[in-house]
Amino acid sequence: MTALTSPGPVVVEPTAAPTAPRTTLPTRAADAPPPVPRRAVGRPNADELFARVGAWIAALGATWLITQRFLPLSGLAWFVIVLLVAGIVMTGLLSAMSTTFVEVRDRIAGVVVTAGAVAVGLALVSAVVFVFLRGWRPLTHLNFFTDDMAGVEPKAPFTDGGVLHAIIGSGIQLGIGLAVALPLGIGTAVFMTEVGGRFAKVVRTVVEAMTALPSIVAGLFIYTTVILAAGVPRSGLAAGLAIGVMMLPIIARAADVVLRVVPGNLREASLALGASRWRTVWHVVLPTARPGLATAVILGVARGVGETSPVLLTSGAAPFITANPVGGAMNSLPLFIYTQVRSGEPNAIGRAFGAAVVLMTLVLALFVIARLVARPRRHRTRLRRFRPRRTRPHGETA
Repeated sequence: MTALTSPGPVVVEPTAAPTAPRTTLPTRAADAPPPVPRRAVGRPNADELFARVGAWIAALGATWLITQRFLPLSGLAWFVIVLLVAGIVMTGLLSAMSTTFVEVRDRIAGVVVTAGAVAVGLALVSAVVFVFLRGWRPLTHLNFFTDDMAGVEPKAPFTDGGVLHAIIGSGIQLGIGLAVALPLGIGTAVFMTEVGGRFAKVVRTVVEAMTALPSIVAGLFIYTTVILAAGVPRSGLAAGLAIGVMMLPIIARAADVVLRVVPGNLREASLALGASRWRTVWHVVLPTARPGLATAVILGVARGVGETSPVLLTSGAAPFITANPVGGAMNSLPLFIYTQVRSGEPNAIGRAFGAAVVLMTLVLALFVIARLVARPRRHRTRLRRFRPRRTRPHGETA
């Protein structure tokens, strides 16, 4: 038999304690080049700047050679047209040297869009500047804003006469037109958007057709129905109704587009809380679309304030102040401009351009007022600061 021997004592060797991981920060060598800054997203690099700036410099030189040396294309208009075409061609050629075809098309599209925006801006600025340069002389006389043209001849100097009667007439006629077109236009848009149905489609079709209604047709309509049939004399009331007919489809169409943009979740939430359809429209939909509705009103005012033919048929031209809408002939700024330019006298034409400056200023003022009214209200909430209440020791009295 084999004797069993008991094993000896087990000796456990101590293990090394785990070392904590160390983070080693990278160090920069003293002779290393400076770091290159990262280019911001959307900022053009050197190649893009060369393609953009160099293309237009080359296009400017090519345009000068083409219009001044090679072809008989004199005049500023030909120079601008050739410069635009040459700029597009040069941009495409220089972009194709260093980029792909997709980027070339992107740069050409950007040039075309930018050129279109610049052309529209220049046309607007040139029209405003031209009118102001032709009409600044009458504006330097105070009587131009405080007098009317009663007893003043077209050859009279700028120290005689003014446009006060036309300003008052335009304000009264525009107010009557807004009083007619604003509730009807907004109501029509609410009906087309919130009520709907088959008849709403018919109303939308009629509104879209009336948007392109010639102004002379609106004037003839009011002249036939109000002046001839109802016996109302040619006055500011008839002219205001004609302007209202012109403004109504513009306001209704623009308001319809704005109301359809309002999210449907707001309507559903209001109806789910128990509100009626009318309260939902009045307290939810219309306040949400208020900036867009103000824009619709501005578009309608811009259409109605410059109409001449309806006013010519329905109000007549009076050289004196008429504040009563039903008191007879009433002048307006567009009609005053038309009659003064038609006379052919230099001083009368100068007054017409001065009245055009006043008309543009009036439209700008109405635009600013409408934007201020349509600005959303800011509810300022005051945050109350709660301070911890200090506890008094036992026995201490206040």
